[in-house]
Amino acid sequence: MTERLFESLLNDIEKHFSGWDFSFVTETGRMASGMISWSYGSMVIPLVRNASSMLDMGTGGGELLSKLQPFPPVVCATEGYPLNVSVARSCLEPLGVRVEGITGDDHLPFQENQFDLILNKHESYSPSEVKRILSPEGIFLTQQVGGDDCNEINKALDAPINEEFLHWNLEYAQTQLEEEGFDILFSKEEYSIQRFYDVGALVYYLKAIPWQITDFTIEKYRDSLFQVHESIQQQGFFEVKQNRFVLKGRIKD
Repeated sequence: MTERLFESLLNDIEKHFSGWDFSFVTETGRMASGMISWSYGSMVIPLVRNASSMLDMGTGGGELLSKLQPFPPVVCATEGYPLNVSVARSCLEPLGVRVEGITGDDHLPFQENQFDLILNKHESYSPSEVKRILSPEGIFLTQQVGGDDCNEINKALDAPINEEFLHWNLEYAQTQLEEEGFDILFSKEEYSIQRFYDVGALVYYLKAIPWQITDFTIEKYRDSLFQVHESIQQQGFFEVKQNRFVLKGRIKD
């Protein structure tokens, strides 16, 4: 019975997997995340209302940005994942948002001092380029995924931890911005709980976040996945720690 359920969950995920959309496992309660002490959205809303021009970096399909209306007179967005660019344009251009597909962080297609608000949720950025396109007294707000995010998954599956991002934490990011001449107005880093209630939800997550385990395939990690599956059957869930931090800064006078 346990092995049949295991195979059924894996086959089901293979049929339904789609891009970065987690709703298949979150809206059904198969994966859930704990609370942190700040709300990115609640921090963003008053900034948007007081801005005259803004940029949303890494807008994805435009889902979050579209919910931040009413917009300032000038609104732009960037997206680095090619398949998302057309989705974002379909969502945002009817709302008056200029969407730019980009291939890197160092040369953004905007003028110096163009924006008085730059938003960034879970997207890479170049501190010097943010400074170049941010107006004097402008605000940069970013929420980031720390390099220690969900590494218990790697340990449970006996997979190598992706060392490329281990340095990425609040202290490192804050130092970068301060070295570029930013005053840090607010900063915080926390760990919260993420739970997977069946092994299919875990596999869905790993397929959507390929940098968590860079060589992940079901076949390669089948034995370890089955061990996690058996643990979930006994405990009810598989639990890991998420790593999040937030920074709000302004260029020094």
